[in-house]
Amino acid sequence: MLSRLLKEHQAKQNERKELQEKRRREAITAATCLTEALVDHLNVGVAQAYMNQRKLDHEVKTLQVQAAQFAKQTGQWIGMVENFNQALKEIGDVENWARSIELDMRTIATALEYVYKGQLQAAPS
Repeated sequence: MLSRLLKEHQAKQNERKELQEKRRREAITAATCLTEALVDHLNVGVAQAYMNQRKLDHEVKTLQVQAAQFAKQTGQWIGMVENFNQALKEIGDVENWARSIELDMRTIATALEYVYKGQLQAAPS
């Protein structure tokens, strides 16, 4: 009877050990699945953040190129406006010069006319 009780006790202990081992494996499997699910969930967020960062980097490069082109074009416009201003100044200078020459020519013409009239009046007498 004692040996039977001992065998039953050992059998129950073995069953409990097997059940405990089975539950431990199930717990490990469940923990592994949970960990993988959490990591996958985090990886989705990280992947999205990485993609967003790549898009931002691309946009920054595009913006830098466009800003450089705009600066170059603005410089060209400024140069054109300065050249135009200089041309306008030169036209103004030429116009003033032409007026000055015209005034001088009128003065000379008046003087010559006055001299010519003076010679005409002096000649008949």
